[in-house]
Amino acid sequence: MKRCHSNCGKNSHVAHETMSDTTVTIIGGGIVGCAIAAVCGRLGLPAVLLDQEAGLGRGTTSRNSEVSHGGMYYPTGSLKARCCVEGRRLLKDFCLGAQVGYQECGKLIVAVTEDEIPQLESLLELGKANGVEDLEFLDAAQVRQLEPEINAVAAIWSPRTGLVDAEGAAKALGREAAESGVQIMTSAVLESLERKNGLWQVGVRPAVGGRREGWTHSSDFVVNAAGLSADHVAALAGVDIAGRDWSLVRIKGNYFRINPEHTGRIGRLVYPVPPKDHSSLGVHLCLDLAGQLRLGPDVEIPDPDKDLVPGSELSYHVDPSRGESFFEGARSFLPWLEKKDLTPDMCGYRPKLAAHGFRDFVVSRENGPLEGLINLIGIDSPGLTSAPALADLVGRLLTDQDETRNSQC
Repeated sequence: MKRCHSNCGKNSHVAHETMSDTTVTIIGGGIVGCAIAAVCGRLGLPAVLLDQEAGLGRGTTSRNSEVSHGGMYYPTGSLKARCCVEGRRLLKDFCLGAQVGYQECGKLIVAVTEDEIPQLESLLELGKANGVEDLEFLDAAQVRQLEPEINAVAAIWSPRTGLVDAEGAAKALGREAAESGVQIMTSAVLESLERKNGLWQVGVRPAVGGRREGWTHSSDFVVNAAGLSADHVAALAGVDIAGRDWSLVRIKGNYFRINPEHTGRIGRLVYPVPPKDHSSLGVHLCLDLAGQLRLGPDVEIPDPDKDLVPGSELSYHVDPSRGESFFEGARSFLPWLEKKDLTPDMCGYRPKLAAHGFRDFVVSRENGPLEGLINLIGIDSPGLTSAPALADLVGRLLTDQDETRNSQC
């Protein structure tokens, strides 16, 4: 073992000067990685979580709609459908128990023209088949009773859809993991992964401004929960990502804030009928836990020649000119909205396996030369909602309790 600088465990409850071998190394400190770390703690598995940021939940987890989804959008039986439905229940229970912000504000999926109603009805049936609780079909009068300032001829009402403090949830999961003995290491950049003598050798270097020394430790398992960089981590470990069609497309999603003078005007999430190409859920009306209104996200497909490579920087600039398309997309169901109400807000990136069409989450445990490697690839929406259920699945894979150990789910 290489000696680790004495502050390498500064976020852990375990004080030490040298790094010991561990059972599980988790790559990625977003909400999925933190949920996996918490599960390892509950199972009594010695584990280390590595994240290149200075704190947990600072990547994709902190830059999204913070919606706890119902699960009505995804093919029945898919991992996205199953994990979203189960994950929402688990996430709600965890947040309420950990005193993390969570609010069941509910969501309306609206049809603004009669010809959208059949698609709405199909979505309702899909949601019921997926086990989404308490879905209702509303006519125009019922929609007006809930939200008088929404234009709709019909809607699906999903009362269990909620809002969550996503970064707060990730940090709370990290705290639970640390209290169970999991070592949480931030400002730690994965440099190498090599399978040697039956163990994974995990090479780590400090992030700029972080620790003065890197280290290498051995691990029985490596769980790749690296989000936007998950395909690069898999390739670093020796996976043929092109051969498996695991190369990620990093889709940018921009948001525009609605003038605060409209805060409180609408008290529920409002989504349009989603695009048929499954590229997104459509530009929708979001709330935060304080009631502030915003629109987003849209879909900004990057130039494939300038896509993310290891060590590159992402642009988090929101182009003000995109406000026109936001206005056009929202005014059909927000008739009172004016262009002047919109101001560029934040943006985030989604680690998608395809720019268009449906691709399910990949959760796969390797056999053979890469034994002990578990990859989570393409964990885009509803990854936030699904995180606790995905973590439970990984826990079963770590303890040989799941039949999907060598499958692409």
